[in-house]
Amino acid sequence: MVYAKYVLGVNFMNKKFGRKLYSIGESYKIMYKGIRTIGALKKAKSEDLMDSKFIERIMLAVTEVNSCPMCSYAHTKAALEAGIDHEEIKNMMDGIIDNIPDNEIEGVLFAQHYADKRGKPSKESWHKVVAVYGKTKAEGILACTRMIMMGNAYGIPLGSFMHRFKGKPDERSGLIYEIGMLLTFVIFLPISLIHTLFSALLKKPLITFK
Repeated sequence: MVYAKYVLGVNFMNKKFGRKLYSIGESYKIMYKGIRTIGALKKAKSEDLMDSKFIERIMLAVTEVNSCPMCSYAHTKAALEAGIDHEEIKNMMDGIIDNIPDNEIEGVLFAQHYADKRGKPSKESWHKVVAVYGKTKAEGILACTRMIMMGNAYGIPLGSFMHRFKGKPDERSGLIYEIGMLLTFVIFLPISLIHTLFSALLKKPLITFK
C-alpha cells in the first residue's frame, strides 16, 4: 500500500498548510469534465455496477483530498444514509481507508489520485482501473470523481464566502476570488453544456492524457 501512504502524506500536508485553491480557468475544465461524464455514471448504475455506498466512498475520498467543508458535511450525511458506518466515515475524512471493501480500494485510490493531481491522473493509473473494473465501471468511477470535484471547486469558495461574514475568512482566499468563482459558475454552466454536446457529437474520448 505504498501509494496509499503517499496519498495520506499529501492529505496531511494539505490540512497543515492549506491546499491551493482552484483557479477560475481550472474550474471551467472541472465543470466541463464533470458534466461530460454524467452519462457514464448513469450507465454504470443502470447496469448495477456501482451502488450508493461505493459512490459515497469515492465522493468522501475526493472531498477529503480537496478539503471542502461544505461537501464534507453533505456527503457525510449521504454516506450515513447509504449505510456506511460512522467509524468508516470518520476514518475516510482522516485519510484512512482501512475499512473500505477490498473490491472498492482501487477505485477509491484512483479517485484520490485524480483529485491530488487536480484532474490530471497518470495514464497508468487509469489503465489499471479499467483493467480491474472493466471500461463501463471505470468510467462510472471517473464520472463520480469528476462530479464531486466540480462540487468541491465551487463549494470551497461558497463556503469561504459564507464564513467571511462570520469573521472566519479563509487565509488562502479573497472576496474578489470568491465572488468571481460564484459569478463564473452561472456563466460557465451553459457554455460547458454546449461544449459537452459538441464533444459527444464528435465522439471525443472521456479522458485524454498529454
